[in-house]
Amino acid sequence: MDLRTQLNEQAQSGAAKCLGFEMPVRWGDLDAMKHVNNTVYFRYMEEARVHYASACGLVAPERGRDIVLASVNCDFLRPILWPATVQIDTRLVRVGRSSLECAVDISVKGEDGPSARGKTVVVGVDPVTGRSSPWTQAELEAMARVFMAA
Repeated sequence: MDLRTQLNEQAQSGAAKCLGFEMPVRWGDLDAMKHVNNTVYFRYMEEARVHYASACGLVAPERGRDIVLASVNCDFLRPILWPATVQIDTRLVRVGRSSLECAVDISVKGEDGPSARGKTVVVGVDPVTGRSSPWTQAELEAMARVFMAA
């Protein structure tokens, strides 16, 4: 069984590892309603993408690959207030030929359940042609190190 299939099987079974990190809610994240502005949730998901893309080695310029955001969505479940620390958890959903789909939960530390849930899809792109290009074996191996359970 190839590595992409293994990654997808783990993701579908719920056995894949979750990649998480924390960051503070900044005063500037708030809107006039005194809660985190809806646009900032997309910034939190951006931080998550950079975090996992870096862990997978997908943002290294010497790799000869770019990644571009193809899709992002967010369901806002409850407001986030300041001061707080958010926990951003990323789970693998699916690895395509040149795409990577992840689910993202944004939670406030110390509260039960997520404040928002989103999904992101990035596509690996050849920087010369601007077209999608398949993940290499080395990139799939890096994704496995980051997302696959032992």
